[in-house]
Amino acid sequence: MKFNTKTIHGGQEHDKAYGAVMPPIYQTSTYAQTTPGGHKGYEYSRTHNPTRNALENSLASIENGTYGLAFGSGLAAIDAVLKLLKPGDEVISTNDLYGGSYRLFTQIFQDFGIKFHFTGMENAAKIESFVNDNTKLIWVETPTNPMMNIIDIEAVSGVAKKHNLLLAVDNTFATPYLQRPLDLGADIVMHSATKYLGGHSDVVMGALIVKDKEIADKLYFIQNASGAVCGPMDSFLVLRGIKTLHIRMQRHCENGKAVAEYLASHPKIEKVYWPGFENHPNHDIAKRQMDDFGGMISFVTKGSSYEDAIKIVEKLRIFTLAESLGGVESLAGHPASMTHASIPKEEREKSGVVDALIRLSVGIEDADDLIKDLEQAIG
Repeated sequence: MKFNTKTIHGGQEHDKAYGAVMPPIYQTSTYAQTTPGGHKGYEYSRTHNPTRNALENSLASIENGTYGLAFGSGLAAIDAVLKLLKPGDEVISTNDLYGGSYRLFTQIFQDFGIKFHFTGMENAAKIESFVNDNTKLIWVETPTNPMMNIIDIEAVSGVAKKHNLLLAVDNTFATPYLQRPLDLGADIVMHSATKYLGGHSDVVMGALIVKDKEIADKLYFIQNASGAVCGPMDSFLVLRGIKTLHIRMQRHCENGKAVAEYLASHPKIEKVYWPGFENHPNHDIAKRQMDDFGGMISFVTKGSSYEDAIKIVEKLRIFTLAESLGGVESLAGHPASMTHASIPKEEREKSGVVDALIRLSVGIEDADDLIKDLEQAIG
C-alpha cells in the first residue's frame, strides 16, 4: 500500500458494531465486564480506547512502524521516551531543537540524574566524541527547529548501532510524507501531532512509533502507568487530519518553495533557511532522505534587530503571529521570544537562533497572497 492510500486506509477497519466508515468517538472512561476480567478487550480508557487505538494503528502504518502510541502532547511523548532511562544515563542531543524539548531535558530530567550533551549533528562523526559507557540515547530533530539544519539519519543510526544506543527522531517538521526515520535506522519516531498530523490547529497531541516489540512494550507500560494519554475526541480529530496529510503536505511544499524563493530574492533579506536551496548545509542529504523540502522557513533581514523582527511579525495580516506550526493557515513566530525563550540567550545564539530570526510555517493558502503579505510587512 502506497503512502497516499495509507493515510486513509492504513491500519484501519470499519466499525464492527454498525460498519461505520469512520471510527466512532468512544467517549467513555470504562467498559462493562461480565465477570472480573471478562470484557471485550477494553477495561479502562487510560489503558485502551477504541478511537485511540484506531489512531495508533494509523500512526504505525504511515511511519512504516509496527506499534503506535498516542499521548496528550508532544512533550508527553518525549517524556515517555526519557522514562526509558535511569539516573546516571546520558543523552546526546542536537543543539538546535525545540525550546520545550530543551526545557524538559535540562530543567526536569537533568535534575533526576540524566546528563545531556548538546552538539551540532550536521556531521554525524562529531557524535562519537560524546559517546561513553553511560550513553543510552541519541535525540535528533531533522529538519531542526528553527534553523532547518539537516541531519543524516542513516549516518547517525550507524553510530547508534555501533555503540548499542537507542536513536529517537523528532519527525514533526518533515512528517512521514517527506521522510520515514524507521526506514533509515531509527528506533523511535516522535511527533508533535498537534502540528502537521492534526493539521488544523484544533488539537494538542503527541505520538511515538516503533518497530521493536520490546521497546514498544516498555513504552506502552509507561503510557499506561504515567497516564499522559489523549482523549477519544482528540484521537478522532488527528485521525481525520491524517486522512488529508498527503494533499496538505503537497501544498505546504509548493507554497514553501514559492515563499522561500521570494525571500531569497528580496534585497532586504540577509539569509533564508530552507532545505530546498542547493547552498543550504546538507542539502544533498535532505534531497536523499526527504521526498520534498517542506513548508517551514526561517529568515533574517539585513541589519535587523530584535525590534525590527517584532515590527515585521506584528505587521503581517495573512500570516498569523502565533505559537505552533503545521496548520492549514500560515503562521509566523519569533523564536527568541516565543518557542525558544526557555533556552538561554547565549545557548540560542550558538546555534543561530538570534533575536532577529523569524520563523514561518507556510500554510495552504494562495502563494501569491502570502508573498504579498510578506512584501507589505518587510517593506
